[in-house]
Amino acid sequence: MFDDFETFDIITQTSPEVTIHGVRSKDGGLNLPPLLLLHGFPQTHHIWDAVARRLRSQFEIIALDLRGYGESSTPAELASYAKSAMAQDCVKVMEELGFDSFFICAHDRGARVAHKLCVDYPHRVRKAIFLDICPTLAMYASTNFEFARSYFHWFFLIQKGPFPETMISQNPRRFAELFMGGRQASGLGIFKPECFDYYVHNLGDPAIVHAMCQDYRASASLDMDEAREDLKNNRLIQCPLMVLWGRHGVIEKCFDAVSAWKMVTAANVSIEGHSIDSGHYIPEQAPDEVVRTIEKFFL
Repeated sequence: MFDDFETFDIITQTSPEVTIHGVRSKDGGLNLPPLLLLHGFPQTHHIWDAVARRLRSQFEIIALDLRGYGESSTPAELASYAKSAMAQDCVKVMEELGFDSFFICAHDRGARVAHKLCVDYPHRVRKAIFLDICPTLAMYASTNFEFARSYFHWFFLIQKGPFPETMISQNPRRFAELFMGGRQASGLGIFKPECFDYYVHNLGDPAIVHAMCQDYRASASLDMDEAREDLKNNRLIQCPLMVLWGRHGVIEKCFDAVSAWKMVTAANVSIEGHSIDSGHYIPEQAPDEVVRTIEKFFL
């Protein structure tokens, strides 16, 4: 995976110290446009393997492990997982790599970080693609039975520690099999075995499991406070936005995704979006569609 990509570890915060791990393609001096890729839960930058290999001749690819995931740092405190802090990681990494502005394609938790990045750093993001999410505040505010049943983990992971951490750590592989395999009809077949094994390996690290839970706890508290303040102060997404969601998932069943994103995007900014033939894990289940969308929307 990620043959001929360079790895990097960049310090983005000093107190507590946070180091972000990632990979970067080599553009051979072609000055290709930079494309930042962000993953979701409970995964790592490896979700982009099939996508990145096909786009490396058109973009300089940068794929990160979010703080708390993979080989990036796992600070313990809740405030470290506010999406404003995680968005700042991305900006500092891109600055260190020499990019003042960039395209971004992000899935799941990564797309929540990307949403905040677009709001806090409007001149950094040229265009954005979000995969299989609606705004966090909108999703929590409109919770109904179908959403709560299907996204039970949103409510499980925010419980006071160490309850969810202990439950997951009892059998990380079985948790991954049941949770990830149960989110789409095709089960675990959409995941490369080596990628899935890496996700399981990470779930075996108690610090990472705690960090993942803190990520969700922050979304149910700090992130919603930040989102309310952003709306109150008319701090909205300022870049063109594309939203894709799985036709067989919760966004399709429970939300009007394009309308939800219009509520947090400036009125003069274009928003496009549609469902695709996929479940939740779009980069791994439908990489061809992701590649086509990136090529069409960003180039």
